[in-house]
Amino acid sequence: MVADPVRLEDRPTLTAGRSRRPARATWQRLLDQLWQLAGGPAELIAHTERAWASATFSGARHGFTLDFAGAAAVSRGEGLIADLPEHEFTLPGLLVADAAVVSANHTLAPMPRLTVTCELLLVEEG
Repeated sequence: MVADPVRLEDRPTLTAGRSRRPARATWQRLLDQLWQLAGGPAELIAHTERAWASATFSGARHGFTLDFAGAAAVSRGEGLIADLPEHEFTLPGLLVADAAVVSANHTLAPMPRLTVTCELLLVEEG
């Protein structure tokens, strides 16, 4: 079973007589795009976020550790590894300045499993 902490039921709030969902955090939108790139969800093992700044830009560095269990999922994880560096993310007001896989660990027993850790540098647009 895939743990999915970001897809928990959002409770609607009432504003001016209309139901609204709370805005999703940047890391949740980024995770959704990673899962889309992989062709389906994986278990989120860890997420880290650290502020980042240079002389001209500011943003955050996000780290994700994802676990792909089973042969089909491992194949999707390998696709993520291949496609991540060149992928164009769409996050309003933010640019993904760098995206890299920092580790990948394959395990064969008791079932095929791939654990991927990637880091993405997000900078604020202009």
